[in-house]
Amino acid sequence: MAVKIRLQRHGKKNFAFFHIVVADSRAPRDGRFIEQIGSYNPNTNPATIVLNSDKALAWLNVGAQPTLTAKRILSYEGVLLKKHLQGGVLKGALTQEQADKKFEAWKAEKDAKVSAKKAGIVKDADSKAKAAAEAEAKVNQERAEALAKKKAEAEEAARAAAEAAAAEKAAQEAAAAAAEETPAENTEA
Repeated sequence: MAVKIRLQRHGKKNFAFFHIVVADSRAPRDGRFIEQIGSYNPNTNPATIVLNSDKALAWLNVGAQPTLTAKRILSYEGVLLKKHLQGGVLKGALTQEQADKKFEAWKAEKDAKVSAKKAGIVKDADSKAKAAAEAEAKVNQERAEALAKKKAEAEEAARAAAEAAAAEKAAQEAAAAAAEETPAENTEA
């Protein structure tokens, strides 16, 4: 029986997550499995991987073959490195303490990279939000200036219309006064 470590798809369309399972290679992808050893959610940034490393290592040691994607996940989590270091201990090339020290150094470096990526994502999100807020403030300021200019033009037009009306009224009054004086002069003659 060929045993595989592979992914079993769950979730909905365009939003899948996966269980990492140990299954017979002849079983359907989402069908019967021997043991579930973890889960993988690619929908988060960075992807969320929950893996029982000890069970995965035990299955690798008894001959389970990981699929390509499962192998990448196991490598990312350090299971394959741990298996490699155990092989060195069994051959006598390393002591268990040296192997543990190498693995812990690798794990610390990987954790630093992951935390740096998370910090970079948060920083990018903050900078994008700040840039969007600045752009919105600029647009709002331009709108306010346009409204103030339009209001000033309307006030200027109203003032000009009032002055024109006052000038027209004064002209009409002057014409009426001139018309009243003209007949009075004609009656005297």
